[in-house]
Amino acid sequence: MNGGVSVHVVDIASGRAAQGLHLSIALPGGAPIAQGVIDAGGQWAGLADMNALFGVGVYEVRLQVAQFYRQLDTELPEIPFIDELVYRFGIGDAQAHYHLPFKITAWGVSCFRGGA
Repeated sequence: MNGGVSVHVVDIASGRAAQGLHLSIALPGGAPIAQGVIDAGGQWAGLADMNALFGVGVYEVRLQVAQFYRQLDTELPEIPFIDELVYRFGIGDAQAHYHLPFKITAWGVSCFRGGA
């Protein structure tokens, strides 16, 4: 895969894909330029069709973590530890592919640039 961004999200608390998690990508402080939902395979289906949106620049992936866990009936405090996770990343080469594999729980997150 050349260029663009892909996202994979796993709920490591259950050991499964974070199916149903809502997320978006935006320019810092701006409105979303792409919005989606994680599918049963843990992928943001359809994001590859939006590769033209991602040139050189800085972006934010916004994951609705608390909403996802509340949909699973996970008991969270009124003010959750992680509500909307904002992960800022940069694209320095528009021809390269940027894969963001997130591992989440209601209490923590891990991500790195995969597939580089």
